[in-house]
Amino acid sequence: MRFVMPRLACRLLAAVLLLASAGALAQELPTFNLLIRDGHFVPETIEVPANTKFKLQIRNEGPGAEEFESVELRKEKVLAPGASSFLIFQPLKAGTYKFFGEFHPQTAQGKFIAK
Repeated sequence: MRFVMPRLACRLLAAVLLLASAGALAQELPTFNLLIRDGHFVPETIEVPANTKFKLQIRNEGPGAEEFESVELRKEKVLAPGASSFLIFQPLKAGTYKFFGEFHPQTAQGKFIAK
């Protein structure tokens, strides 16, 4: 009987955690798409909701590698040609936040506008 109670408690805890994670999945993050094409970001400006966590889905359609980078947001992601990936951003205060392509810094310029 001694060993039954801890097993039951573990099963109950696992059930509670499973339900909690299912609830979190039901609340999908707002997702925004960004293409990297010929050394440019498309679109160059992305409006995101202020004070809301969000996901940025990135796809590199260019012939070479490119790196998404934002110094002020402390985010970077290198993508090979044809690769896709994503970044999760914590809630941003209202304002403008710049990002750029490390491999094409003159042409690959963009910004988030949090409203």
